[in-house]
Amino acid sequence: MKILIDTNVIIDYLVDRIPFADYAERVLELCMSGEIEGFLTASAVTDIYYILKKVVGGEKTLEAIRTLCNVLDIADVGKADILGAMELDMPDHEDALAAQCAKRIRADCIVTRNIADFISSPVPAKEPAVFLRQFDAGIQGGIQEDD
Repeated sequence: MKILIDTNVIIDYLVDRIPFADYAERVLELCMSGEIEGFLTASAVTDIYYILKKVVGGEKTLEAIRTLCNVLDIADVGKADILGAMELDMPDHEDALAAQCAKRIRADCIVTRNIADFISSPVPAKEPAVFLRQFDAGIQGGIQEDD
């Protein structure tokens, strides 16, 4: 299984946003164990850097990004992705770009807390808690499309 993880889920984990951090941590643990293949977009890395640096400083931010790069794969962002995202009927260009990258890498879903902005995404978006419930159920009987 391949997932694209949205910036907000990573930030939840890195700054320990309660109650979301536990779900984010479990998603990342599944990636670390190799049970799922997790991706970030290259543009999400710069967003994470910008946000996290304000909270924990530059050195800790670089350390966190190094760790993320050891756990997750990075989906590059190219011209075709940017142009494709502009064709999606999505209100936020950053989310559209993530959806376009998720489509290109053939992700099974996008894990995000912002599913409302992904309604028109070509790849289904799932909140971390929902994704984890479905993943756990899938271990016994196949991943379900809807919760």
